Amino acid sequence: MKWMALKSFLLGATALLLCGSAAHAQSANWHPGKWGPNDEIGAANYLTPGVALNAARLVKTGKVYSLGISVSTTTPAFPPRTCALYIVQPGQTGSAEGLGPTHTTYNDDILNCWTGIGTQLDGLGHIGVGDTYYNGNKWGEFATMGGLKKLGIEKIPPMVTRGVLLDMAAHYGTDVVKEGTAFNKAEIDAVAKKQGVEIRQGDIVIFHTGWLSLIDKDPKRFGSVEPGLGREGARYLVSKGVVAVGADTWAVEVIPFEKDGDKDGAIFGVHQILLPMSGTYILENLNTAELARDKAWEFMFVLGQNKYQGAVQSMINPVAIR
Repeated sequence: MKWMALKSFLLGATALLLCGSAAHAQSANWHPGKWGPNDEIGAANYLTPGVALNAARLVKTGKVYSLGISVSTTTPAFPPRTCALYIVQPGQTGSAEGLGPTHTTYNDDILNCWTGIGTQLDGLGHIGVGDTYYNGNKWGEFATMGGLKKLGIEKIPPMVTRGVLLDMAAHYGTDVVKEGTAFNKAEIDAVAKKQGVEIRQGDIVIFHTGWLSLIDKDPKRFGSVEPGLGREGARYLVSKGVVAVGADTWAVEVIPFEKDGDKDGAIFGVHQILLPMSGTYILENLNTAELARDKAWEFMFVLGQNKYQGAVQSMINPVAIR
């Protein structure tokens, strides 16, 4: 985020550079992926007509929830991401004369935005381990300034599946879960059991922490730390066969990052476990408050992202239907 501590950002960048050689050594452990060496959609392979039909059966009331947030020039974003909108009247110069005898006027808009801002979908070309990305793709071979040659956001099929909300704020008895709180297997199982839900293959699992409520009240805190998924928890959800993991936080994973004993842990290690190592998507800055208020623990989840060819991420507005 634009308020994230510069020290943390630089430490993260340095750590990723230093771990490059180690990444090559361990690469054989996680690629090629389970769907074959040419696969580009990862856990989206779990999305089947049967999964969509089962999700549709969850709709009982017809209530629809928008899980996206509005984006503006002040929306917090990981540095140096920004967003600006320009409204123009091409060839009209603000005149009421307009076009032709009907004096037709029109407005168009131009977005000058990073795509990883606001409520967003992280694609499989977003995060790597050293120079290696999902399914063993090497950065220098598929990533260009003109777009990704592989793993582009346009490859992801529409996501129509069962969504599961885990109310971590209720679990901890607070409106906003404290930063640095990690959600691992024990916490995930405890909340799922309390809510009477089972995490299944093909699901999208979403954490409600209350953190998004800080975006206006305390933006500096919002964008520098957060509660979130831990590394063990990420591996556990991957083992369950989930399609994506989301949260009402800007990075989904716990920050400060978990330590390894008395040593600092992996920088964005959860991102690495989910995206390059398993092909599991990440959904950030989801508006989960209304779902939590309604105790909507399971629902039909629908997402059709912008299909910018070769893009890494996409601003999104997922929909939950009960």
